[in-house]
Amino acid sequence: MDNLCKNRTHNNGELTIKDVGKVVELKGWCAKKRNLGSLVFIDIRDKYGITQLRCDEKVSDISSQIKTEYVIYAKGVVVERESKNLNIPTGEIEIAVSELKIINTAELPPIYISDDKDAVSENVRLKYRYLDLRRKSMQDILKLRHKVTKCVREYLDNLDFTEVETPILGKSTPEGARDYLVPSRIHNGSFYALPQSPQIFKQLLMVSGLERYYQIARCFRDEDLRADRQPEFTQIDIEVSFIDLDTLYGILEGMFRKIFKDIKGIDDLSFPKMTWKEVMDQYGSDKPDIRYEMKLTDISSLFVDSPFDFLKGKVVKAIVAKKAAMSFTRKEIDQLADLAKLFKAKGLCWCKVKNGELEGASAKLVIDKVAFKEALNYEDDDLILFVADDWLTAVTALGQVRIAIAKKLNLAKADEYKFLWVTEFPMYEYTDDGQLQAMHHPFTAYIESDEKYIQDEPLKVRSNAYDLVLNGYELGSGSVRIYNQEMQRKVFERIGLSDDDINKKFGFFVEALKYGTPPHLGMGFGLERIVMILAGTNNIRDVVAFPKIQSASDLMNDCPSEVEESALDLLGIKVVNKENDVNERKENDNER
Repeated sequence: MDNLCKNRTHNNGELTIKDVGKVVELKGWCAKKRNLGSLVFIDIRDKYGITQLRCDEKVSDISSQIKTEYVIYAKGVVVERESKNLNIPTGEIEIAVSELKIINTAELPPIYISDDKDAVSENVRLKYRYLDLRRKSMQDILKLRHKVTKCVREYLDNLDFTEVETPILGKSTPEGARDYLVPSRIHNGSFYALPQSPQIFKQLLMVSGLERYYQIARCFRDEDLRADRQPEFTQIDIEVSFIDLDTLYGILEGMFRKIFKDIKGIDDLSFPKMTWKEVMDQYGSDKPDIRYEMKLTDISSLFVDSPFDFLKGKVVKAIVAKKAAMSFTRKEIDQLADLAKLFKAKGLCWCKVKNGELEGASAKLVIDKVAFKEALNYEDDDLILFVADDWLTAVTALGQVRIAIAKKLNLAKADEYKFLWVTEFPMYEYTDDGQLQAMHHPFTAYIESDEKYIQDEPLKVRSNAYDLVLNGYELGSGSVRIYNQEMQRKVFERIGLSDDDINKKFGFFVEALKYGTPPHLGMGFGLERIVMILAGTNNIRDVVAFPKIQSASDLMNDCPSEVEESALDLLGIKVVNKENDVNERKENDNER
């Protein structure tokens, strides 16, 4: 045992033709074994790479016992390979083994340890995640994630930021999603909440005079999951006092320039700015992918006197998919129409251009074809789609159609990175049940010139909130914070919070604002989304070591799970409809 635990002389990714003649000792897993009779070749793998072992009759008693994923030790001389593999760094050499030992055996793995991840379903890979993580591609992603956080820390440390950990167990406060609640044993009937973000604490650090704070923070949100969202995630959290917004933009842009320079070798990034109204009007999304054009065009004026009631007096927005007329079948266009309806549009109109003429179901709707062509500048073989509705519905629905078309036509270049600042988001929005709420969060300052709209026209109020978007993903959100107690109270009251509500939910925070709060602002970035884009994947589970699936379940350790009644009794908790809830969760997991 002592001999097997001693250090290896080299890792399995570093030996090259320059090392021929050296006596080396290696350790790792058996990735592959090829038995050629008198010779057995074994690929030994560790986190650094693969080295080929050449085993002859001297070690045949051990080599015959070794199977895939056994942990092994090998000693031998580095020799030049007769049949070279130039696709790997160690492909010109192999080890002529003089000593071979089995450190530990392994059962036949339930998944094949290969970078062909499509060879097995994702659910099986997640159930055996510890084996899935042996794959080089997965380890490369985890290393990439580490490099990103290292870049961030180096950059912010050099700008005199202080990293501070804030509490995981805190008070439940409304921040836009449902809280994960943690019952208190000592205070039965009371609950902690896991942080959706360190929002209040980082603002309190500004009250404390820290001035420049950051944290690689764990955050938790109980919300519906999707390909770019996890219930627990990591946020690069930043807050600064006594600077203006342009200075903060410069700091954050510098951080991303360092990340992309160090990791991708890219140093020509640009960071244009558009307001929320502009991006919605031109792209139909507040996180537009600007790697491709296909902007929305307003053609409402062409239908002011339309004989068709559903067009007359409506906002009509159109897009032109260049040379795409033959790329979409009628069935596929109907699917685009269904997508538009999913986003509350009443329908999707479309035409194809052939020999200079409009063809298709909606060609008859266009009365003034000369003005129509002048407005849209279409050509033969173009596909034209338009939506008529209220402004927000029209742009949102057509924006989703734009994304679907771009995906089918592969309009976005995978090796291109286009950042965009989106600014001046609406301060307020209505929920589905008609309740006014803060679009960003209730600690965001509004643009003071819009204060006149707060009572009677709250949707006109613009906030000092901003997002950084990259390739159609929201990387992070931030805002100029409210540091004036009176403004904070106005914002709380306008979303329907009474004095009792304010004191109950935010009393300690409102109290802190009384004691000389400095002007401050900040931002939080989703680390997983940054790594996801850098890694070239569209699945956030690929960049999390131990992720959860869409039902918020962990297939590997089978959680969430039941606990003993005695533990619930200690917390003063009684579970209602437990059997139905458990069965429903299992059915959902099986379907996925």
